[in-house]
Parts: sequence; structure tokens; C-alpha cells
Amino acid sequence: MSKEEVIAGGDTADVAVEKAPYWDPPPAPLLDTSELTRWSLYRAVIAEFVATLIFLYVSLATVIGYKSQSAAQPGTGVGYLGVAWAFGATIFVLVYCTGGVSGGHINPAVTFGLFVGRKLSLVRTVLYIVAQCLGAICGAGMVKGIAGASYETLGGGANSVADGVSVGAGLGAEIAGTFVLVYTVLSATDPKRTARDSFIPVLVPLPIGFAVFIVHLATIPITGTGINPARSLGAAVMYNQHKAWKDHWIFWVGPLLGATVAALYHRFVLRGEAAKALGSFRSTGAATART
Repeated sequence: MSKEEVIAGGDTADVAVEKAPYWDPPPAPLLDTSELTRWSLYRAVIAEFVATLIFLYVSLATVIGYKSQSAAQPGTGVGYLGVAWAFGATIFVLVYCTGGVSGGHINPAVTFGLFVGRKLSLVRTVLYIVAQCLGAICGAGMVKGIAGASYETLGGGANSVADGVSVGAGLGAEIAGTFVLVYTVLSATDPKRTARDSFIPVLVPLPIGFAVFIVHLATIPITGTGINPARSLGAAVMYNQHKAWKDHWIFWVGPLLGATVAALYHRFVLRGEAAKALGSFRSTGAATART
């Protein structure tokens, strides 16, 4: 199993860090029920649950802390830049820690994008997304328990379309932001790249963390930055106000569409599968014509 599969599916924990020869793994089977008999799958699911819990705890606590400080004294607190750093740095740390176990997805959109790119089976995809959503709800619950009444008054870190921004603009921002993230994940875990850079393991989580950071800088003023349906769901469940649920569908449809476009772009354009398929079709047609 290649290192790229570790990042995508996490089926093997022990991977040599020395430079490895390039090997393009075959597409993952659509429905691999044999995975259900392996402890490695359940270990990966637990890792996704815990990582998403930690992610929601750190990120939402940062958001609530910033809003609390700003409410008490305007102009203080970490600001948008600090919030974006909290999200990006947490993802960097968690992908580094869990990449060898589950792949460090921590995001249903990333998991879905890898599924579309034939990196994951349907079984693993569904279990990952369920674990991520449950972990997000638990992480948001921890923040609510610690913050107390201020959690409700400060918005609970829930995503919503900003005043003056149309639903279409919010949806477009979520699609574009998730495209950037999933495109980065697929590029960072490409088998050609991981074979070349395998001696520097931080080169996988680092660009992913930076992608989260820059997308937050761009979209916090628009939607509060979802690009992660589990993050949006966890905060919405704990906050449970009309504002959080009004346009909640955007934070599922947008990321899943963005992930799908990124996966197809990476697979058929960057990886050249469209050209390969066209060449194979032409060769078959020419052979048929000769006969």
C-alpha cells in the first residue's frame, strides 16, 4: 500500500519515511464490505471522531473567545486573522497526528472528495462522515459547557450568511473555498508527490493547514467559513437557533459540490485520465476499423 493510500484511507499505520518509488495505486472498490472485518477501519473511524472533536473544541473556543473580548472592549482579541490561524493550525496538527491512521480528513467534504476520486470505498466514506459529525457535535458541546451562557449570546460559532450577502454568493463562496481545500488535499497526497517528498513528512499536512487558513481569510466575512459540513453541523446543533438553521443547507451543498469539482478536476485534468481514456478510445476505434 502506498503512502498516498495512508493519507486517503489510513489502512496502514506504519509507513517508512524514506524516499519511496512512485507507484500509482488502483482505484478503491466502490463497496468493500471486507473492510468491516478489519480493526484498522474502526481505529480509523475512532481517530476521525476524536480529531473532529478536538478541531471543533479549539476552533469554536477561539471564535467565542474572540467575540467575548471584542464585546467587552472593541478592537481587542485575536481578530479574523487569529481565528483563521486557529482553524488552519489545528488542521495542520491534526492531519499530522492522524494521517497515518485515518488519513486525517476531519471533514466530510474531504472524505466525499476522496470518494469521488476513487480513493475510498463507500463503506469507509459513510463511517468517516458519521464519526466526523458526531465528533463535531461533541466538540461543540464541550465549548458550550465551558462557555456557559455566553455561548448563546455570542452566536455559538455557528455559520450563517452575513447580512447583505445573498444566498447565491454564500453558496458560491462555500463551493470555491472547499474546491481550494480539496484540491490542495489531493495534490498534497498525490502518489508522485509523496514518493518524491516522503522524506519530509510535514509536506502533506502543511499545505492543507495553509489552505484552511487562506480560505478562512477570504470567506469569514461572507459565511463565517464552513467548507466543513461537520463543523457547521456541530455548531448549529449546539446553538440551535433559527439563524443557524436558516441557510444551513448551504454548508452541505456548497462543500460537497466544491469537493466533487476538485476531485474530478484533479483526476481527469491534472492526472490526465480524460486524455488517457480518449487515447484508449481512439486506439480501440482504429483497431476496429482495421478489422
